[in-house]
Amino acid sequence: MRSHSEKIAKELLIKPSQVDATVSLLDEGATVPFISRYRKERTGSLDDLAVSTIRDRIQQLRDLDKRRESILGSIEEQGKLTPELKAKINGAETMNVLEDLYLPYKPKRKTKASVAREKGLEPLSQFLWKQGPEDVMAEAAKYVNEEKGVGSELQAIYGARDIIAEMINEDASARDEIRRLFMKEGVISSKVLKGKETAAAKYKDYFEWTEGIDKIPSHRLLAIRRGEREMMLLVDIAPDEDEAVSRLERRFLKGNNESTEQVQGAIKDAYKRLMKPSLENEVRLESKKKADGEAIQVFSENLKQLLLAAPLGQKAVMAVDPGYRTGCKVVCLGKQGQLLAFEAIFPNTPQRETMKAGETVKHLVKQHNIEAIAIGNGTASRETEQFIRALDLPANLVITVVSESGASVYSASETARNEFPDQDVTVRGAVSIGRRLMDPLAELVKIDPKSIGVGQYQHDVDQSSLKKSLDDVVMACVNGVGVELNTASKELLTYVSGLGPQLAENIVAYRNENGPFKQRKDLRKVPRLGDKAFEQAAGFLRIQNGENLLDTSAVHPERYAIVEQMAKDLQANVSQLMSSAELRSKLNLKNYMTDEVGLPTLQDIVQELDKPGRDPREAFEVFQFADGITDITHLSVGMKLPGIVTNITKFGAFVDVGVHQDGLVHVSHLADKFVNDPSKVVKLQQHVQVTVTEVDVSRMRISLSLKADPFGQERQKKPNFKSKQKPRSSEPEGDLQAKLAMLKGKFNR
Repeated sequence: MRSHSEKIAKELLIKPSQVDATVSLLDEGATVPFISRYRKERTGSLDDLAVSTIRDRIQQLRDLDKRRESILGSIEEQGKLTPELKAKINGAETMNVLEDLYLPYKPKRKTKASVAREKGLEPLSQFLWKQGPEDVMAEAAKYVNEEKGVGSELQAIYGARDIIAEMINEDASARDEIRRLFMKEGVISSKVLKGKETAAAKYKDYFEWTEGIDKIPSHRLLAIRRGEREMMLLVDIAPDEDEAVSRLERRFLKGNNESTEQVQGAIKDAYKRLMKPSLENEVRLESKKKADGEAIQVFSENLKQLLLAAPLGQKAVMAVDPGYRTGCKVVCLGKQGQLLAFEAIFPNTPQRETMKAGETVKHLVKQHNIEAIAIGNGTASRETEQFIRALDLPANLVITVVSESGASVYSASETARNEFPDQDVTVRGAVSIGRRLMDPLAELVKIDPKSIGVGQYQHDVDQSSLKKSLDDVVMACVNGVGVELNTASKELLTYVSGLGPQLAENIVAYRNENGPFKQRKDLRKVPRLGDKAFEQAAGFLRIQNGENLLDTSAVHPERYAIVEQMAKDLQANVSQLMSSAELRSKLNLKNYMTDEVGLPTLQDIVQELDKPGRDPREAFEVFQFADGITDITHLSVGMKLPGIVTNITKFGAFVDVGVHQDGLVHVSHLADKFVNDPSKVVKLQQHVQVTVTEVDVSRMRISLSLKADPFGQERQKKPNFKSKQKPRSSEPEGDLQAKLAMLKGKFNR
């Protein structure tokens, strides 16, 4: 059996020593961001994706080992562990193979085969299994025994066949062959349950659907499974039955006589009664796991892009949560995001107090020196935006629409109640809108990622896997950007490498009691924050205007001595070294290399000295929707509009064009070339110019295109699926309805 390091190294095309080093660091309690940033020499400069992959894979292999040990112990207790079987078990590289080998020895409840054995029919099953020329009925007559419940020769034969069927089902190599047949040639089929035709209308394209299980896209599989879970669809997964039985017959039939005929009957029974249900369940789990993985990957990439969206920065912001009857909630925030004032205005129907509302807005802008206005993109957003843009406000005032997905979740959360115990949910929601303009990352970490509205079937996937992946994304983003120690919220600090909720809470409590941190090393004074936590966290925390200039950078405190030596060698101080590119160009980094510190770390240090604490996010750009286009009824085919990408899926991207209903840019319309992965073409929050290709007001459906000539002649493509009911487009109608329901995060809520 190859070592785990060798196996993982081969899978990732890296050296076993890199895997060993990474696993060792993980076992010591190091986090993925810390390892990828500050231990490059030990890992060979593996990035965070490689490190997290090693972390997950080593856990899988260790779980496999634990199961292997358990199985070996169980079989050994039974006195049935042979050297050959032990070698096979030790050589098993997947959980399925391991369980196949264990199946004959696994304690079972009463089965048809066990009942037949109790009736003394095992010798008869062995007689049939040999498939010799002897008379079957004559042999079976020897086992007729009324007391044991065997009343005739046929009962004896059927009991023996039950034993043979179980033997066939428990044959590891046979199961492996049929399993591969399931995975390669299996077909998933669905049909509507009788009497559910009306209730299951949204799944109508799956009323009679067949598609190869190895070809079906993740979103379609998850949609079909949802229909099954809601008891609307009947779903089956299997290869051609005749082919599966034929393969088993070629493996087990070895004669042409009466015994062979009985074994043949046992083979069909083994497949239909035992093997097919078992392997179908396996394939269901495997295909679901694969679909989950793809959906989680889409969600994770979207979340990453959303968290790393360009921040406006520390500006005085007015945030408006728009509405009709209940009015618009207006809040004013200071440059640190603190609540300064709040009002309710009624510029829209039914009140239309536009003059009074306008005076209130202008007064607040002047009173609090407002530099930007953030307007939520929910109900009455465009009307409110037009109202504000029409006011006589300073020309340099930034006015932009901000996604409010998840703001209502935040406003009712414990976090919001702790921040604003004296304010109601409407004020808290408006504050969240304003803060996410200032710093999306700092604000969005307070919200459950599933409520942000950028996922694909996120409630259908494995929730523990989803949470783990999203936590990884949030941690990577937080640590990649860096966190200002003296202003960060508890929620933001929670995601800093090495901290967590309790230490984050302790840091905030210490800060409130003792004032701002003056140096990173003061973190050691925080209760329960030991050396390990300090090592993992310090490099990702920043202190602006502190006592040590290096505390503003991503240089880890453990390397401060190197920077000080660099400055000393150049007869300068650290401040001069950081401010002078000429001085830094004179450094010979090889002079500072040690057994622990190599060129990768030294190059990172010099890069940080050039632009200490530089925010890796892009610069903020103001976005504005087309004037006068505020409702779906205003759209017409051929219209070109500015839009902003709100969600990305495997089948395309959703774009907000300012009409309260996002439009779908199908993957076939994302570019003038073939697109396999939409995330490679567009990014979340990207500003785009789209063309309207279809508008269906009755169903609130908008189709958009990013092609230069969306109405040009398109090359016809053959579908890569089989369907008894041909879909009307490259995506089934049921899928499109489900996708459109995802707009504005409705699927999430």
